[in-house]
Amino acid sequence: MVRVKILNGRELAEFIKERQARQVRGLRQAEGIEPRLAIVRTADSPVIDTYVRVKQRYGLDTLVDVEQHSVSDSVLFSTIDELNERDDVHGIIVQLPLSDESQTEEAVNRVKPSKDVDGLGKGAELTPATPMAIDWLLAGYNVTLKGRKIAIVGNGRLVGAPLAKLWRDAGLSVEVFDENTKNMLRKLPKYDVIITAVGRPNLIPAESIGKGATVVDAATSSEHGEIVGDLALDVRARRDLAITPEKGGVGPLTVAALFDNVIRAARSTAGKK
Repeated sequence: MVRVKILNGRELAEFIKERQARQVRGLRQAEGIEPRLAIVRTADSPVIDTYVRVKQRYGLDTLVDVEQHSVSDSVLFSTIDELNERDDVHGIIVQLPLSDESQTEEAVNRVKPSKDVDGLGKGAELTPATPMAIDWLLAGYNVTLKGRKIAIVGNGRLVGAPLAKLWRDAGLSVEVFDENTKNMLRKLPKYDVIITAVGRPNLIPAESIGKGATVVDAATSSEHGEIVGDLALDVRARRDLAITPEKGGVGPLTVAALFDNVIRAARSTAGKK
């Protein structure tokens, strides 16, 4: 009997975390460098509280210092400027969404490129965390991308757009859709790999996914107090897919990728000493 293949990011993240902890111990002991991540937020919400706590716990596990700056809209830019100038801060993230979303573009582009560990600014020197996480996830489960038809649903700044660029730069065949693409659901079954990151519950039903496809749901939206993705419930009943679980797919690896960037940024500091 054909069985579903679960792409469990949490398991892979644990292996990566162990490797990162060894790297940080080396930086601290050999170079005297204490990697530090600064999180800047303006919005006050339980969901953001959860995201920040996850990063703080990960920092404890990997020996990376994590500091949180909860600030008002009026001092957001000056706070980022101050963190840019601090030699002891190696990575900065602007925790989205901001309370004033009109500040988003300026905020993410204000982060110093060498400290932009989310990779969201125009001049970012590091690979965006979520695309890196998806790359790790598929590689970890030996999912081949070369020569396969790939669909990315969603063209947002966090996932879709940077992932499409990353894979096209690697010579892969990628088609980008969004929820407004005409006849999207009828086109999707011909794709071997589908990555979805729109943030609209039940966007993609089982009938829109081809037999034996690989499906990564990287979307996050809130429904009845729960964080959910883009896939309809009937997709989970399919037994022929390689698919991320409802929880523990891309999320844990995104945090791991973020901290990998912090460690890279800290290591580059060591090289400049």
